[in-house]
Amino acid sequence: MYKLHVTARAWQAGRVAHRHDLVVVGLGSGGIVAADLAATLGLDVVAVERDRIGGDCLWTGCVPSKALLASAKAAHTLRHAAEYGLAAAEPAIDSARVLARVRAVQERIAQADDNVERFEDRGVPVVFGDARLTGPHTVRVGARDLRARHILLCTGSRPALPELPGLREAGCLTSETVWELERAPASLIVIGGGPIGIELAQAFRRLGGEVTVLQRGPRILPRDEPALVEILTRRLRAEGIDLVTDARLDRVAVGPHGADVVHDRARGEPPVQVGPNGVKVVFGQVGGEPREWRASELLVATGRAANVEGLGLDAVGIEVGPQGVVTGADGRTAVKSVYAVGDLAGRHRFTHSAGYEASRAVRSIAFPGRAGGGFLVPWCTFTDPELAHAGLTEAEARARFGEAARTWRMDLSHSDRARAEGAGEGALILVTGKRGRLVGAHALAPAAGELIGEPALAIARGLKLTDLGRVVHVYPTISIAVQQLGGEAAYARARSLRRLLRPRG
Repeated sequence: MYKLHVTARAWQAGRVAHRHDLVVVGLGSGGIVAADLAATLGLDVVAVERDRIGGDCLWTGCVPSKALLASAKAAHTLRHAAEYGLAAAEPAIDSARVLARVRAVQERIAQADDNVERFEDRGVPVVFGDARLTGPHTVRVGARDLRARHILLCTGSRPALPELPGLREAGCLTSETVWELERAPASLIVIGGGPIGIELAQAFRRLGGEVTVLQRGPRILPRDEPALVEILTRRLRAEGIDLVTDARLDRVAVGPHGADVVHDRARGEPPVQVGPNGVKVVFGQVGGEPREWRASELLVATGRAANVEGLGLDAVGIEVGPQGVVTGADGRTAVKSVYAVGDLAGRHRFTHSAGYEASRAVRSIAFPGRAGGGFLVPWCTFTDPELAHAGLTEAEARARFGEAARTWRMDLSHSDRARAEGAGEGALILVTGKRGRLVGAHALAPAAGELIGEPALAIARGLKLTDLGRVVHVYPTISIAVQQLGGEAAYARARSLRRLLRPRG
């Protein structure tokens, strides 16, 4: 790959326009992938980070939430051990130890993979500080200017707070600040029924807290397949989560905190300090009727905002839209030397899509014109069971393909593996469009995030469902349902052709 070799005297004299091939701003999910790939390709790359390497995923997102969910699932399994022929027991939960474990998991990952030494060993120096573009090829960090042929912005996003009267005065937790708690809250109100809110609601409920979720719309997880969301909703309510849909919130206030001390004592923990003003009180309406909800803590999970502030984007002519920096399919902005990916660009706010977008941007920089077009992004909400999604929902497919759309479903109650593991709640739904091509896949199942990769590949490659029916899957697995549904599609095709067949002889 191209690499600039310049003398220090020429650089200091200003006769060289570019010192580096690439400056990566932000070492979160996207920036880490970009820096690694650029170094592998032999580019002269320098990275800038204002806080901690690893970004949202390691410190406030995927890693801590999944570590918390793992502890919560262990507690849930103990309570329901009788379903497996074992003696059930109410777990003795010390939530301080649980949250200490979460932080220990983060530190292990940071020490092993997300640290300065690893990048410097790969020839990628890391500069710490706030970055600001001062030109199409220049990034200023403090008093230092970094010049490069290309700049890749990977500054991510942050929780966005709704305009709810009294919210800021009363105080609230977000997906970032919740990890600063020393112990799990005795009672919790979650505003927002998206993936972050629902995952944390189930986790804290299983750890012994009283949890209420307030969702503005008619159902939680509105982007996912409704039939599977309905099953998951019943499961969450059965676990004791108060899911309130069609909630219209008016304001937030604070009130006496005596009730929350009782919750803590019942759980065997010392009283929680809920702040000088007492518990959080949310006032609103459901079906036009006034309602009021109280809890020791309030968690807001209503969306995220791109971290565009302070980057100097306007000064260099980079457009910012409602979701973030405006880019092309390869991540390039209106300034041809500057790219933006991940949450900053606001297309798909997932760790895995940020990494993929970053790799496409680096490929576009190194091999112009070869980054490719659009791409499919599956996702998973890591509840128990997990809810995974790829492509179109059934309703979206019918709107696009009309009568050509078909839905194929297998409930886990018919899966030998799911029944053996006591996990019969859930289903696999596959959706086909014209000529039987797979256009959507949705799973509510244990490890659904692992299962969704195969149908996602089929959707991305334009394969037919019958193609998956010809792939031999391992038995007994939940994923064998993919092959079985592929077989059903093949049988349906064969039945439609029976009239064309003529017996031999």
